[in-house]
Amino acid sequence: MVNGEGLKQYGVTKPISMAGPTVADLKRTRDLEKFLVDSGLYESDEEVAKREQVLARLRQLVKDWVKQLTRVRGYTDQMVEDANALILTFGSCRLGVNGPGADIDALCVGPSYISREEDFFYIFHDILAEMEEVTELQPVPDAHVPVMKFKFDGISIDLLYASVSVLVVPDDLDISHVSVLHNVDEATVRSLNGCRVADQILKLVPNVEHFRTALRCIKFWAKRRGVYSNVTGFLGGVNWAILVARVCQLYPNAIPSMLVSRFFRVYTQWRWPNPVMLCEIEEDELGFPVWDPRRNPRDRTHHMPIITPAYPCMNSSYNVSPSTLRVMMEQFQYGNTVCQDIELSKAHWSSLFEQYMFFESYKNYLQVDIVAADVDDLRAWRGWVESRLRQLTLMIERDTIGKLQCHPYPHDLADPSRRCAHCAFFMGLQRKQGEVAQEGQQFDIRATVDEFRNSINMYAYWKPGMDICVSHVRRRLLPAFVFPEGYCRPRSSRPSNEQQSHRSSSPKNEVGGKRKNVDEDPDVEVPVKRLSSSPEIGVSMSPDVLVNTSVSPLPESVASVDGDMTPVAVESSLHRMVSRSGNLPLGTPLYDVSIAENLDRCSRSTSTLTSTSTSSTMSTLMGENFLEGIGLGSNVSGADGTSCSSEGSTDQGLTNSDSCDAVSGFLPEDGHEPNGIAGMVHPNGVTGMVLKASIGNDTGKIQDPVISLSLATMA
Repeated sequence: MVNGEGLKQYGVTKPISMAGPTVADLKRTRDLEKFLVDSGLYESDEEVAKREQVLARLRQLVKDWVKQLTRVRGYTDQMVEDANALILTFGSCRLGVNGPGADIDALCVGPSYISREEDFFYIFHDILAEMEEVTELQPVPDAHVPVMKFKFDGISIDLLYASVSVLVVPDDLDISHVSVLHNVDEATVRSLNGCRVADQILKLVPNVEHFRTALRCIKFWAKRRGVYSNVTGFLGGVNWAILVARVCQLYPNAIPSMLVSRFFRVYTQWRWPNPVMLCEIEEDELGFPVWDPRRNPRDRTHHMPIITPAYPCMNSSYNVSPSTLRVMMEQFQYGNTVCQDIELSKAHWSSLFEQYMFFESYKNYLQVDIVAADVDDLRAWRGWVESRLRQLTLMIERDTIGKLQCHPYPHDLADPSRRCAHCAFFMGLQRKQGEVAQEGQQFDIRATVDEFRNSINMYAYWKPGMDICVSHVRRRLLPAFVFPEGYCRPRSSRPSNEQQSHRSSSPKNEVGGKRKNVDEDPDVEVPVKRLSSSPEIGVSMSPDVLVNTSVSPLPESVASVDGDMTPVAVESSLHRMVSRSGNLPLGTPLYDVSIAENLDRCSRSTSTLTSTSTSSTMSTLMGENFLEGIGLGSNVSGADGTSCSSEGSTDQGLTNSDSCDAVSGFLPEDGHEPNGIAGMVHPNGVTGMVLKASIGNDTGKIQDPVISLSLATMA
């Protein structure tokens, strides 16, 4: 396209600059390309050959599968001979920016009589399941874009299926032509559009090689800075590709180092929600919905529209929330600052790619722990929970009127010390910039977490052993497994470039009339009310979260235990006791007593313990096998030396091996641990349940309870 000034125009507007590179730009580009090579971002010849070998094997598999079904369904011998299916790549492979160990995004295109629901997700699934080369096979038929996930000879593959309106699929099928969309459903359109969008992007950029180098750089940067994840509300591969392609259009003669610098300059100043588009939005007689905020009210709610260039044009970044947009804008500012320093020879390219220290950046975090019976169940359970985490971010923003901001960590982490299948997700929490903290003000997100739990419990493929726990944890109480070396490094060691950028771009809180940086000042708090437990899911809070000391240490919600209405108590002294014993990390999540139905060694029934020296009554669960393992047997002593016995187990018709025993005690006012309490914490155990307790003493003065419990089956 040539505009009125005689200049060739790429995209929907004229270029910002037609300037080419200077000598300094050429040198910076050589330095950048060398850095990318040294960082291992390019595949070796052996890796390329293996990927092509796997794709060739997959192509033969789908052809044999289609021929088999064609024969079974009674088609002629000629039809069986001509029957065909294609394997097309999309994503980074099709764009030419895939790196070592990258997943393969692939699309299987089959004839009209081969269905996705029955033939692909059942018959082809069974073919793959019988192959030794195929592992971690996970069909996801209910996804927005239905996908089959698996590893083939160690290479991860996300395989989609599209049935087009032809009896024989030609080898030279032009998937970019709109005719492939005739007589197909919207799920098929979404499956086809991965390839179609990639082809359009490559057609719409002035220089494909410069685009590829810049995109490879930006994707690496996004991963290092923790903003590469579509599912958690950031951006995925196609989003970053469109953003980079638009910068290429605005600076058509720029080389990679210039494009990277201009990328951050442009998007630091971009006025969202103005959309990023590579071409005009086209409408077609096929009638598929396209992104149009003038007609579609839902499109007006999108915060960071990045529009795909192939019909039907869609917003590829609908997952972005106000919180994740804020995080990305902060990172754009960081990138812009570093690139300015690079252009002034004050920094090197390595500074741009410094790892973002997520677990040192916030005072408060939400930790979402999930467990399952085995790794296969965990894989499916994790995928479901991860797909819903974005909803938790939106719910928190909604229920706090945007005053509490969330920063989801884009990866799950596993605790290697656990013997069960486990992983955890994290979210950083902070008060919105400019919000004045009222004295005693707290964010109560208990109902929000309950709503999130209810949505998680709607999982159609739930199996026994699949459980979830959401807990609030302070930075100093983060579990060791979130840090690569197993411990938190001193905060003063943050890289100097990041310190400078962070001071200039991080949100700040108004606390006590003074503006303080929530990430740097350890005294700034984002108060979050203690989360109450629910019958299905335990939610525990780390100590010292309640800022208003006039609030009772026990939540007001109640639950029935052995006929009595007693408050749900999860006290910080439990965490203090466990920490001093050195057996469990602070902030260990607690599970509600009602999930005992999934545990083999403990009855779901609760038992009441009465200490003879106090009027306290507590109820908790501890596996008998564990008690015997540490020499306590089924009768144990309380922390004060008085005997505590289990009642009611035999009344439920339980055998001795099924009964559950408990111990209880008080933490003295001097803060010292009661004698013998540390020995009751199993070194590999997990504090298993939320405790239901009514606490008091003869003097009427409430003391913090100390409960020691563990369960071998939850280790």
